[in-house]
Amino acid sequence: MLKPVFCFLSIIFFGFVSAQNNRYWQQHVNYKIEVTMDVKNYQYKGKQKLVYTNNSSDTLRRVFYHLYNNAFQPGSEMDIRAQTIIDPDARFVIKTKTSDGKEIKESRIAKLQPDEIGYLKISNFKQDGVIAIAIEVGTILEVTLAKPILPGKSTTFTLDFDGQVPLQIRRSGRNNKEGVALSMAQWYPKIAEFDFEGWHADPYIAREFYGVWGDFDVNITIDKDYVLGGSGYLKNNNEIGYGYEDQGKQVTRDSNAKTLTWHFVAPNVHDFTWAADKNYIHDVIKGPNGVDLHFIYLYNPKIIDNWKKLEPIMVRVMDFFNKTVGTYPYKQYSFIQGGDGGMEYAMCTLMLGNGTLSGMLNTAPHELAHSWFQHVLASNESKHPWMDEGFASYIEDLVLYELADKKVENPFEGSYKTYVKLYESGKEQPLSTHGDRYDENRSYSIAAYVKGELFLTQLEYLLGKDNLLKTLKRYYNDFKFKHPTPNNIKRTAERVSGANLDWYLTDWTQTTNTIDYGIKKVESATDGVQKTGISLERIGRTPMPIDLLVEYTDGTKENFYIPLRMMSFEKENPTPDIKRTILPDWAWANPNYFFEIKRPKADLKKITIDPSGLMADIKLENNVFEVK
Repeated sequence: MLKPVFCFLSIIFFGFVSAQNNRYWQQHVNYKIEVTMDVKNYQYKGKQKLVYTNNSSDTLRRVFYHLYNNAFQPGSEMDIRAQTIIDPDARFVIKTKTSDGKEIKESRIAKLQPDEIGYLKISNFKQDGVIAIAIEVGTILEVTLAKPILPGKSTTFTLDFDGQVPLQIRRSGRNNKEGVALSMAQWYPKIAEFDFEGWHADPYIAREFYGVWGDFDVNITIDKDYVLGGSGYLKNNNEIGYGYEDQGKQVTRDSNAKTLTWHFVAPNVHDFTWAADKNYIHDVIKGPNGVDLHFIYLYNPKIIDNWKKLEPIMVRVMDFFNKTVGTYPYKQYSFIQGGDGGMEYAMCTLMLGNGTLSGMLNTAPHELAHSWFQHVLASNESKHPWMDEGFASYIEDLVLYELADKKVENPFEGSYKTYVKLYESGKEQPLSTHGDRYDENRSYSIAAYVKGELFLTQLEYLLGKDNLLKTLKRYYNDFKFKHPTPNNIKRTAERVSGANLDWYLTDWTQTTNTIDYGIKKVESATDGVQKTGISLERIGRTPMPIDLLVEYTDGTKENFYIPLRMMSFEKENPTPDIKRTILPDWAWANPNYFFEIKRPKADLKKITIDPSGLMADIKLENNVFEVK
């Protein structure tokens, strides 16, 4: 008699725990940073006060900080990775030739001299005024707390830091190839994220980032001749000048000052970045909803015209993203010439600026797109880089399609071809692979940017375009200023459409299973009426519903739709001008499917599986039957 009672109590207990664990929470931080930059030796000193609120149900006895600058030292994990990966990023290596003419690649980080490396050294670490033990381990600071942080409680960390800006190799650094003096990305001691999975104290090996939501109050003291741009809002315009406006009036700086202190505040972000140079030009134009769009770039007569042409285009791009995903929530965004590709940061991007306008349009829209997919929807881009890179690529391709004078039939066609090439190479790894764990950079890039984008384009194939666009807007509305996971985008799509999509998330992101459907046989059939029998086959492991277009010799067309049984869903006809017949569903366990059309084979001209091209079928040659 005790056993049933025990089971009943167990159900109550585990139900209670499950309910507790399912309640969403996230940590919160409040940074106050004061830093002084010595522009002669590229070293800086600072103080940081951080109020940390533990909103989890865990008692925290240790915390971790990222010290990203330490990656730019000979022997670091980033250095070793550049030396050992088969296809190192070109920015990390120097190409030389041996005496016999053989080309070799040497790590740039390995060759950095003591005054060229990056470092971030921490001292005087205290918790609520009490010394805590802080140990530097590569790019991570491991802190044993003076006292535990209880659930729901806050504590204050203070520390001093000394930093040196490395020669720019990747993202952060000084004196890059375009001549920008300081690109200050990931420059401060940044507390690691603790979420429902635990601590994310990943070493910095050149991939992506994951940060805690919070507020930043940053004072940067620097030589008076430098112009700054970055995250947040400049609060002391009247002291700075340089084209920043205060109440509509041009302001000038104090000519007697040797340094100026730039005071920025950035509310509700998970990152703070800035850049500085003596030769920056600063333009400001109004974007949608009164947002100030800042364009900060080097004075160079050869590039000014490109930057001026870029400015109104980016107003249109932001307006498109607002309408497609949701309203940009801040009142400023800065496009800053940073001298190294393009990289998204809170309320700004650092990007190349000396190239062509078309080259800049291959960067600026993508980086702005990250303001939605990463800097408002803050997924863990170290573990799930496809959720920010792929989704940003999707809306980037959408807006470039809208801006194009000549429209192509499928703006994503190139991405499908690139994915198939990765499959054919045999080097594909699942999207669930941590960003640092890919065997090759090429495999990572195609997975994150391309296969991540196809996750959304195939949702259009599965659910219809209207449902996909509704999914994006609801996803943004439900998870802005949070840390969404892959399951969140899947569940949002399910809530919008009513479809079951667990199989899709599993196959597309956690495996390298492929989609491959084919037309196996087309044959005449009669039972008093001439008909045509069509046999289809599923060759790949990943299941899909099937759109099939039949074209007849008389010029007419007819669509057939085969729902996927495990989806429990039928999408709207994507081409309502063409008659569509919904056939019985196709169960995954059966690799074969047969149906008949009520016209003789002689009437057939062409049969096509997926005429939209939105299904990532790896072998298109068996998707078409054509009468020659």
